[in-house]
Amino acid sequence: MHCRVIDAKAMRVGFTLLREINLENGNVYEASTSGQNSTELGTSPLRRWPAVILLLGMLVAKALPLTVDGPSLGLLMIGFMGPAGLALGLVGWWLFFSRARWSERLVGLGGLGAIAVAAILALDKSMHGINIPLNVIPVGLLSFALPIVLAAKFPKVRMPLGLLGALLGFGVWSFFRSEGITGGFSVQLSPRWSEVAEDNYFKSSRTTSTESLQPLANGDAEKVTIAASAWPSFRGPDRDGKVIGVQLDEDWKNHPPKQLWKRNIGPGWSSIVAAGLRLYTQEQVKSIEAVICLNADTGKTVWSYESPGRFAEEMGGIGPRATPTISDEGLYAVGPQGMLVCLDPISGKEIWKRDLSRDATRTPPMWGFSSSPLVVDGMVIVHAGGKGDTGIFAYDATSGDIRWKAASGDHSYSSPQLATFYNQPGILMATNAGLQFLNVADGTTIWNHDWVVDNYRAIQSLVIGNEILFASSLGAGTRKLSISKSGDLWKVDTVWNSRDLKPDFNDMVEYQGVVYGFDASIFGCISLDTGKRLWKKGRYGTGQVVLLSDSGQLLIIAETGELVLLRANPKQLEEVARIPMIESKTWNHPIVVGNRVYARNSQEAACFEFATK
Repeated sequence: MHCRVIDAKAMRVGFTLLREINLENGNVYEASTSGQNSTELGTSPLRRWPAVILLLGMLVAKALPLTVDGPSLGLLMIGFMGPAGLALGLVGWWLFFSRARWSERLVGLGGLGAIAVAAILALDKSMHGINIPLNVIPVGLLSFALPIVLAAKFPKVRMPLGLLGALLGFGVWSFFRSEGITGGFSVQLSPRWSEVAEDNYFKSSRTTSTESLQPLANGDAEKVTIAASAWPSFRGPDRDGKVIGVQLDEDWKNHPPKQLWKRNIGPGWSSIVAAGLRLYTQEQVKSIEAVICLNADTGKTVWSYESPGRFAEEMGGIGPRATPTISDEGLYAVGPQGMLVCLDPISGKEIWKRDLSRDATRTPPMWGFSSSPLVVDGMVIVHAGGKGDTGIFAYDATSGDIRWKAASGDHSYSSPQLATFYNQPGILMATNAGLQFLNVADGTTIWNHDWVVDNYRAIQSLVIGNEILFASSLGAGTRKLSISKSGDLWKVDTVWNSRDLKPDFNDMVEYQGVVYGFDASIFGCISLDTGKRLWKKGRYGTGQVVLLSDSGQLLIIAETGELVLLRANPKQLEEVARIPMIESKTWNHPIVVGNRVYARNSQEAACFEFATK
């Protein structure tokens, strides 16, 4: 009896070891109680927990950037690349840790690879690049692994379900095209079969034939000058987004704004400048970069200066970034690939042309050359970001010859601007290296303020007396600098650093000691004295703002293209009125000329007329 008990225990232990060994080999063998017969029933249950951890990690990585107050480079990289990395981990799980039979693993891997390759080849070309690691790979591999995990105990159907899921997860992206990203770094998608706005503009609206261009019916001045220009450069005469002498009637219900015109336009993030009845901006149409002149009354094209070239970047989009500049010597424009051109503002004829890429011996930065030209003392100042002393160039406004050049940061999406401290005029330039103040005459350094960032700067510094608000991007926040001088010694002190206002590429304005602007994608304000938040509530996406300083009114163009009127109130968000102005994503700065507001984006331009006080 004792021997039988021992034999029974030994048999049970043996069966257990045999089962464990066969589990690792991918098979389950059930022995009869007699120990004489065994039958293979099928593949073993999968080891699911590694896959579950990876799937949950993908969701966390995707959601993590949304949980913080404003974007940051580190979190954006986690949100962009984390899901793709974890998704590739699912392939490793399936191949090495799943416990599936090797035949099942190899068949699954082969089928998955074939589906992924075929789906990527079938993508619209706009979906290539960042969309593949950001969307296609994570969703495709998640759709492969999730059905397998859920059906892990059903070996006959789990692999077909996984491959079907992969087919759907990878294949769905072939039905879309990418329209770039929003200011919050979300991908914008449109049905692949829907008409592209640029194609529609090219076919139905745009023309290059001189017979179709619309000359100005009246007010056709013989010369365009600064004195005759209400809005001669990027963000206005002083590049500060401030409008003097305009007070809008706030009763838009009883005195509704009047749309004077709306038209299609080529892609680009340029703003508009205005001189008399002429408006100037830039656009991309197919393989042409263009500077165009529009009739301010009708919106129709007066002339178009065109040169070959196309700039397209999958995140930022298509077309020019910089805004033309009007001066007494001519009209100046910078193209995204480095074209710097001086045009006759009346006829659009080329006077001279330079190539920043060649002069600075560099390729365009990631999002293209974006420096709107600054014209001062007969020179055109632009940022190029080349090595050594080829960071900033001063060209002769009449001839295009290089007058001077100076070292600067290697990339910037900001523009040079004039400033004066203690009766010393100079050029402020914000770059990835920090903020520099240069002598207008020869480009020598007056002072530098170091604040190095690995990402980009695309915000104009805000000068208030002898103080400067200097901002960075991707959640780095805003810094207040105080400029002082003793004899020939300049000193730049940091008064405060604030993350209560974290603009990205959205410029800010100041009114009565309060700074108004976009904290990531929400509009708010901070105290100029302390940098502390006063309120944050306006959900307008990543738009732009203009200050009407005589009335304390704020005009916001929302990312959706709505025009919103606020009162500058340090205590609360005080929205007065809003109207839809243009459609589609809008990052461009609006302009205000008298009682008219002009705005554009990458698809439309429009002019509205307002009642004034």
